[in-house]
Formats: sequence, C-alpha cells, structure tokens
Amino acid sequence: MPIIKNFTLPSSAKKLALSPNSKLFIAFISSPDPITKQPWCPDVRDALPHINNAFAGDDAPALAIVEVGQKPEWKDPHNFYRTTWDTKNIPALVRYQQVNGEVTETGRLVEGEILNKERLLAFII
Repeated sequence: MPIIKNFTLPSSAKKLALSPNSKLFIAFISSPDPITKQPWCPDVRDALPHINNAFAGDDAPALAIVEVGQKPEWKDPHNFYRTTWDTKNIPALVRYQQVNGEVTETGRLVEGEILNKERLLAFII
C-alpha cells in the first residue's frame, strides 16, 4: 500500500475508518524545518528511512504520516497530538485495529525502537 502523506487525522482514534481485519499505522513525526526542509527532530530524521523501507512493498500495510508541528508547537503540553492521540515522543509509529468492533491502539514503537529492523518488521506484520 502507498504511504499516505496527506492523511486527515480525525478527532480521535475511534473515528478512524478501519475494516474488521485491517491495520492502520500512523507515524507521528516532526514537521520540516522551514530552512532545511528536513524534519527538525534528529530522531525523526534517523527513523524515517527505516519507516519508509518497512512500508515500501506492495504488500505492506497502510501507513499515514502525520506531522506534529514545529518545535514550539510540539513542546506545548496542550498540543493536540499529545492530548488527544497520547503521543509523548516523536517519532512514534502507532498501530490501530478494530478490537471487539472498536478502533483501538494495538501497539506503539517510539524513537530508537524504530531503528531496530527486526523489531520494526515484526511490529508491522
């Protein structure tokens, strides 16, 4: 499946449109620095190649990329991604599935955990 870069995040995980046996992965990453055009967070810069490689195949599950804002926005404790999506670290790769008819977070890798290729591949299977 393609990597979705223009994903519209709903107001909560429960509103994600998922069929019963599907998985959706969301990668919460830092927004690009206006000058360098690269993610401002060095951990995100390190993890993105691993994420892109893991989701590159035609048989890979769906991945949505969500940018959490510039550093001042991200550091705000009331940031939407922190409060509504429980994202305290970036990068964060989060798996959502239907459990008993309700969309639920079923796994999460953050920061350096994403750099472990075996762990990352086992996580997305």
